[in-house]
Amino acid sequence: MIEINELTKCYGSGPRQVVAIDRVTFDVEPGTIVGFLGPNGAGKSTTLRILCGLADATSGHALIGGSPYRDLPNPGSTVGALLDASAVHPGRTGIETLKLAAATIGVGRDRVDTVLAAVGLTKAEARRRVSTYSLGMRQRLGIAQALLGDPDVLILDEPANGLDPQGIVWLRRLLRREADAGRTVLLSSHQLHEVEEIADRIVIVGNGRVLAQGAPDELTRGGQSLEDLFLELTINAQRTAA
Repeated sequence: MIEINELTKCYGSGPRQVVAIDRVTFDVEPGTIVGFLGPNGAGKSTTLRILCGLADATSGHALIGGSPYRDLPNPGSTVGALLDASAVHPGRTGIETLKLAAATIGVGRDRVDTVLAAVGLTKAEARRRVSTYSLGMRQRLGIAQALLGDPDVLILDEPANGLDPQGIVWLRRLLRREADAGRTVLLSSHQLHEVEEIADRIVIVGNGRVLAQGAPDELTRGGQSLEDLFLELTINAQRTAA
C-alpha cells in the first residue's frame, strides 16, 4: 500500500520560496490502479521522487507498506519504479541493463528472460545497445526493469510515452493484470483518456495541490467529461495561484 499524507516540498526560503507540492494526500490500496493526473509542473514528478527516496519532503510523509522507501530492506524486491525511461546507460545492451539490475536486487538471471517476454522485447532487441532504442522500446525496457524483482508495488511515471496504439493496449492489459494479482499500481500521466480507461481511482493535481480524487464515475457523475473537469480544475488552480 502507498500512503501519502500532507506531503509538502518547498525550495528556497523567504519571499522567493517556491512550493512545489502543498499538503498532497492520497492512498493507493493493493489490487488497485490509481491514475495520478496533472499538467506539466503540477507536482507529479516531485511527489514520485519523494515517494521513491530520491528527494526529501519539507513536511508530511510518503510511505510504502508503512515505511519510507529508504527504510525498505531491499527496495527493488518491494517496489518497481519507472521514473525516467532515458535514465539508463546508452552504451549497454538491454539485456546487460537487466542483468546488472538483477544482480543488484538479488534475483536470478532467469527472471531477466521472464520480464523481457512480458514486455515484448525480443532476444535480438535485448542484445542491441540502448542508444539504438526508440522511446517506446526504452519504455518497455524500463517497465521490464520495474517488474524484475516481482514487486508488490509499481510506480510508473508516463509509461505510455512513445508507445504506439498497440503498445498502449498492451500496457493497459499488463497493468490490469498486475493489479488483479493484488499489486499496488500508481500511474502518473497527462494522458487523460488512457488513465480513465484503466484507473480504479484518479487523483488530479494542479499547482502542487490535490484538486479532486475519486473513482472515474464519481468524478464525472454530473455528466461532465473527465477532460472538461480536468481543464476546469487546472485552469481555476492557475488563476488562484496568479
